[in-house]
Amino acid sequence: MFVLGLAVGSFLNVVIHRLPRMLERAWFTDIASLFGERGWQSPAALSAAMGAGSGYNLVAPRSACPACGHRIRPIENIPVLSYLWLRGRCSACRAPISVRYPVVEMAAAVLSAAVAVRFGFSLAAAAAVVLLWALLALSLIDFDTQLLPDSITLPLVWAGLAFNLFGALTDLRSAVLGAMAGYLVLWSVYWLFKLATGREGMGFGDFKLLSALGAFLGWQLLPVIVLLSSLVGAVVGGALILLARRGREVPMPFGPYLACAGAVALFAGQEITRAYLELL
Repeated sequence: MFVLGLAVGSFLNVVIHRLPRMLERAWFTDIASLFGERGWQSPAALSAAMGAGSGYNLVAPRSACPACGHRIRPIENIPVLSYLWLRGRCSACRAPISVRYPVVEMAAAVLSAAVAVRFGFSLAAAAAVVLLWALLALSLIDFDTQLLPDSITLPLVWAGLAFNLFGALTDLRSAVLGAMAGYLVLWSVYWLFKLATGREGMGFGDFKLLSALGAFLGWQLLPVIVLLSSLVGAVVGGALILLARRGREVPMPFGPYLACAGAVALFAGQEITRAYLELL
């Protein structure tokens, strides 16, 4: 599982980097098409973006150095080891390679191994590792772009329901209720905040992500996820405002906090809930 996690982590780096750009190019293509349908002159930027989007996906073109365009050879694409062998620099131009790449690979590997230890060889392990891989990708995409793509969150909801059709992590009734409640809880918070302030407090992607967590883990763990994510988000946000002089009006992605809380709930949600109830 550790080795599998390394390989998947390498692919997740591609998803994190390319998927937001693929979405942007698709949006530009749609806008340019709308301009054409209505007989308007398409701006040059839209036309250029539409042309640039052809042939760009998660498979093609091959990965290359952003500084010099050097195509990454297979031996340079071995998770973690290639980064160490190259000493964190491109083999052609010696431009630095972001340390994020090996960190993501190691994170995916460690999480995968932790799933193997926690769940053993089981359907629960398969469900857990799929969830964690998706959460890792979504966290970094949201951190970079403040987007939680539907192309990940919506299939994740259905995957959670499909796994729990066979009782992987919870029963199907709890999964369905979790998916419904997860969406409606943040949807209600969104509209209450907007009616009270006239501003949007979060994006729709957060609703879908919590719905996916509910579909995988069941409605019983939603309070743990919401409380943990809100607590961590408040602490980190307050620290950024006080220490980094971050303006209160600057938006902050909530997806990474939901993802971290979901991972904690996956491994220890039942224990946290039980300890809390005993404390009360």
